[in-house]
Amino acid sequence: MVSEQAAAATPVARVVRLDRISIAALVGAAVLFVAFAALPFVFAGPVQNALTTVFLLVTMASMWNLLAGYAGLVSFGQQAYLGVGAYTLLVSVRAGVNPFAAVPIAAVVSLAVAVPLSYGLFRTRGAYFAIATWVVAEAFRLLVITVPALGGGEGATLPPTGLDPVLRTALTYWTALAVVTASLLGIWLLLRSRIGLDAAAVRDDEQAAVAVGVRASRARRVPYLVSAAGFGAAGAVLFLANLRLEPASIFNVNYSANAFFMALIGGVGTLEGPVVGALVFYGLQFFLADLGAAYLVLLGLLAIVVMLVAPEGLWGRFSRRTGVVLFPIGYRVRPAGKHERRGP
Repeated sequence: MVSEQAAAATPVARVVRLDRISIAALVGAAVLFVAFAALPFVFAGPVQNALTTVFLLVTMASMWNLLAGYAGLVSFGQQAYLGVGAYTLLVSVRAGVNPFAAVPIAAVVSLAVAVPLSYGLFRTRGAYFAIATWVVAEAFRLLVITVPALGGGEGATLPPTGLDPVLRTALTYWTALAVVTASLLGIWLLLRSRIGLDAAAVRDDEQAAVAVGVRASRARRVPYLVSAAGFGAAGAVLFLANLRLEPASIFNVNYSANAFFMALIGGVGTLEGPVVGALVFYGLQFFLADLGAAYLVLLGLLAIVVMLVAPEGLWGRFSRRTGVVLFPIGYRVRPAGKHERRGP
């Protein structure tokens, strides 16, 4: 009788995707989005410009993490799609398209360019893939230099929009907010889908994944195309924010290197990690950029320390120790509440 009563009081384990913490995080993210959307009505241009930069950093870090952290594709050439997106916006505006309406066009064109490239790049693996992506980005840079209509090596300036500078700054900010929101939400939904599971399976063990029916080529290609679209949109917004476009700058490998650094610091293979890494990176830029070469040394030292002390990244270490996952992808086992306990 005693054993039956003890068994009746034993909680039932339940399998969930969203627990109380993750539900609260989703609500908090929605509230934060509304607050960010209303920010231009309260704060002036400098705050909007700073947050625009943060939004672009988060977008690039998250898109790079989608490739490396979930699809196992380490790329040092995603700046190719930054350039494609930026130059697509330039051509679109010259053709009479509203510059802010041209941002989705830039994302679509970047995705379209990535489709044929993926068939060649995916013939390589590991370090060869990383080098090949960088070569593609350099080829794009050299190609743009040879086209006088795009400004050649000197670059080009965004044609006048006729908008008041205050309004233009606010519209650029809202566009960056829309891009980062769509990027994070899109990545989360993608990773929760069958394709996301397939990509993780191929990343962990390609042969085993193929043996159980996973289409490895599709599992790699879809994240690559999504990442290309995200970088293309980020490149277009970057052009809107800077008003000036130069091949040597937009196709610079530092963009991929910085995305790698942010994902590494925050935690590769987590949704929250790149966001944390982007905030850390922007903070270091804001407070230490005036140090010149010493700033780069400090970035390198920080990366080394994180790899030695917390190889899973700052958020990864925190999540592993506390079990907190704000935006879960898979299912987890959680103890049942009192109302879910077994009864007689």
